[in-house]
Amino acid sequence: MVFGQVVIGPPGSGKTTYCNGMSQFLKFIGRKVAVINLDPANDSLPYECAVNIEDLIKLSDVMTEHSLGPNGGLVYCMDYLEKNVDWLQSKLEPLLKDHYLLFDFPGQVELFFLHSNTKNVVMKLIKKLNLRLTAVHLVDAHLCSDPGKYVSALLLSLSTMLHLELPHINVLSKIDLIESYGKLAFNLDFYTDVQDLSYLHHHLDQDPRSAKYRKLTKELCEVIEDFSLVNFTTLDIQDKESVGNLVKLIDKSNGYIFAGIDASAVEFSKIAVRQVDWDYYRAAAVQEKYMKDDENFDDKD
Repeated sequence: MVFGQVVIGPPGSGKTTYCNGMSQFLKFIGRKVAVINLDPANDSLPYECAVNIEDLIKLSDVMTEHSLGPNGGLVYCMDYLEKNVDWLQSKLEPLLKDHYLLFDFPGQVELFFLHSNTKNVVMKLIKKLNLRLTAVHLVDAHLCSDPGKYVSALLLSLSTMLHLELPHINVLSKIDLIESYGKLAFNLDFYTDVQDLSYLHHHLDQDPRSAKYRKLTKELCEVIEDFSLVNFTTLDIQDKESVGNLVKLIDKSNGYIFAGIDASAVEFSKIAVRQVDWDYYRAAAVQEKYMKDDENFDDKD
């Protein structure tokens, strides 16, 4: 049984930086890690990858040969990978004995909530190689400073969760830069726990662009709340404690914490319901560390 992460998220959310930092952290705590680059547009890698999709297909070649733009080219590349998944399987098999896998995927979000090619690749690998994977969905934390963009991030996260059907963790990445684009309207836990979204309506009305779509936004917020699936953890990839707390969540979601344990069903249940440090660490401590204190900070109450 092999464990790993499927790292996804919009362009600029920090996926490649995440894979680099996460691989270093996992090696630091004693795991053998293999990073698999499945982004055919990523030609500048800060990490050493065990498998590189560019050995199979390159986005630049596809765009030239088929007169496609970058978006169409990426869809073509993922379709090609799906049809040649045996190539990827053969590359992964030598790593299965003792490696933890990190899959670095492209940033084109349609691949994860609309098209089926990426999902089919992942599902085939899970079935053929007996993988236990968690989807780690990165969203840039600064989107919280814009209510409209935050709602969009929620909708994207929900759609991706429903489409991929994997154990799933949504991450507000670059939490150390969360206030780079302005103050947040509420405390951090409002955004991480996805609390009552009706409190956003007033702030959305202040933006003429958002006010135009007030009814649509309200309906979308109700859809997100009706599913009640989306929440976020936070991450500063340069902070070991932050990365460590995320690793605990991932290990619990894909079953890594059970690996090598020979115990009864009762003991497994005790491990499964055990609190992780993040339960009490995540909101107040993260806000205190990364956000400036403001006596005039809006309170949703």
